[in-house]
Amino acid sequence: MPDADVVIVGAGAAGLSLAYHLCPPGGAVPLSVVLVDAPPGPLRPPPRTWCYWEPPGGAYDSALAASWPRLRVRAADGTATVSDPSPFRYKMLRSDAFEAMVGRRLSEAPAFRRIEATVTAVRDAPDGGAEVLTRGGQVLVRGRRVFDSRPPGRLPPARTTLLQHFMGWFVRTERPSFDPTTADLMDFRTPQPAHGLSFGYVLPLDPHTALVEYTEFSPAPLVTEEYLRALRHYTQEVLKLGEFRITAQERGVIPMTDGRFPPHEGRSVHRIGTAGGATRPSTGYTFAAVQRQSRAIAGRLRAGRELRMPAPYGAWPRAMDAVMLRALDSGRVDGADFFTRLFRTVPGERLLRFLDGSSHLHEDLLIGLRTPVVPMLRTIVELPFRARNQPPPTGHEESTP
Repeated sequence: MPDADVVIVGAGAAGLSLAYHLCPPGGAVPLSVVLVDAPPGPLRPPPRTWCYWEPPGGAYDSALAASWPRLRVRAADGTATVSDPSPFRYKMLRSDAFEAMVGRRLSEAPAFRRIEATVTAVRDAPDGGAEVLTRGGQVLVRGRRVFDSRPPGRLPPARTTLLQHFMGWFVRTERPSFDPTTADLMDFRTPQPAHGLSFGYVLPLDPHTALVEYTEFSPAPLVTEEYLRALRHYTQEVLKLGEFRITAQERGVIPMTDGRFPPHEGRSVHRIGTAGGATRPSTGYTFAAVQRQSRAIAGRLRAGRELRMPAPYGAWPRAMDAVMLRALDSGRVDGADFFTRLFRTVPGERLLRFLDGSSHLHEDLLIGLRTPVVPMLRTIVELPFRARNQPPPTGHEESTP
């Protein structure tokens, strides 16, 4: 006999978002929901930052750390491109504030329960539904459906696998150093690696405070000292911040792959979040797709309809991502020039919809003409003949972007 209609494993962005959408206030016929969170320790991720874009008035606006009406990209020579992506705003949500907001809603849901345990496996139950196991193979909880948001231990076989890896500091400067109306999405005034690309990322909270990150797209993460060296160079030699203190630090690794993430682990076991393919391969953005996925799942379950796991991105955006990843990985296109050209030639609102996978086909084709056409066509011809190989294991966590 199931203990709940729905069991969610993991209380990161994907797990909390699904619980939030499954437990609206005043629901007529509430679903019973159990959220299994890892106990404090190495399995529970540290505080993180998620960024996404949408018009003002979003569900989580009251918990935002900041939002920006303007976006900026800087070329390697320092030339700035500033865009107004109206009606979108670029939004920053800290995990602590998100957890508190979701927790308030869940505390008022009569059929919700949260437990702490170390999950070792999730599987279909012999008599229907699914069960969550803890150490020693003990059954912790059973559900009609289980949604597993734990990061995959191994990435799927792929033609191209890169990692977006970064370290960031929340800094407080002595003198005013930031424009709080503008988010710097990509600043290519950083030394470029031999394979991949690097950039700075600056999200100002006020004239003295910002999250400053060093990010790379490359096959493998750096060691800690390399991130620290890159951040010191970027803050001191590029941004010229002068004296500042570090109030917090973030670090993360996000997969960028054209591998296929299976949406199911069994008849009644489903994957969500990064494990379910919610990370956009070409950019690493995840949070907005998690919201789309969570709303769709919750809507079907609450309406009593058959569950069909929604694809976070359509076949066309995934195909474009595969081409772009391969073009970057092969060195056929210069990454810094590629992204700088896109932001310089495509209107901000249209480009954000393209990056989110919600633009129309004719818009995508027009954007494609703004890219290096010959190298991209060579990549399109090559891709069908490339084998899908198993990438090496890598730890990663959901964080910015």
